[in-house]
Amino acid sequence: MQDRPAAEDLLAAVRGFLNDTAMPQLQGHAAFSARVAGNVLDILARELALAPGFQKAETRRLKALLDVGPDAKDDLLTLNRALCDKIASGEMDLSTPDLRDHLIKVSMGKLAIDQPRYQGYKTAQANNWPEEESK
Repeated sequence: MQDRPAAEDLLAAVRGFLNDTAMPQLQGHAAFSARVAGNVLDILARELALAPGFQKAETRRLKALLDVGPDAKDDLLTLNRALCDKIASGEMDLSTPDLRDHLIKVSMGKLAIDQPRYQGYKTAQANNWPEEESK
């Protein structure tokens, strides 16, 4: 059992300090570094909120793509290595059913965490590229 405050609350408190107290008093490189630190905190907050669901969905899709069965104990890293091996060997390519969709969803999930304001991400959303599942 975790005590309060939760990680999300701690990140928000530090982000608030940076925005409201530190940044207004900083100039030059120190101000730039504070903005970078704020962006890192934003990424961490999105990672905490989104990554667990994204990773479950990715694992489920990889098990189906690799035909290892839903009860296989392989972790996400092992499954991704197996997928890379199959792509590198030519055993799988974009004509493989569901591979393209999987790769798009993984990419969209990474962008949702790392760069949700990236224009390429917004364009992909506008073009109805499939979003990563969050459950």
